[in-house]
Amino acid sequence: MTSAERVPADGRAEVRILAASPGAARQVAEVLRRCFAATEQRSYPAGREGGTRLHLTVDTTHAAEPARSWLAASRSAGDDPAQTDDA
Repeated sequence: MTSAERVPADGRAEVRILAASPGAARQVAEVLRRCFAATEQRSYPAGREGGTRLHLTVDTTHAAEPARSWLAASRSAGDDPAQTDDA
């Protein structure tokens, strides 16, 4: 984590989407918004190769279906160690 990055508040998650086109990134963001309350998305060019980076913050404490049922099932699965991969 760089000094510019900060850990989001409890119950929130920062989501970063990297896609070949702005349309594809927006589609993924829309699916997330149907499951969680989310902030306005912020998009940026992905680099010299093209593509789009899209960032948004989701609030997992205000989950809608189907995320609500998925979160409930995942919480009852036990305490798995945190993953270190950046997805």
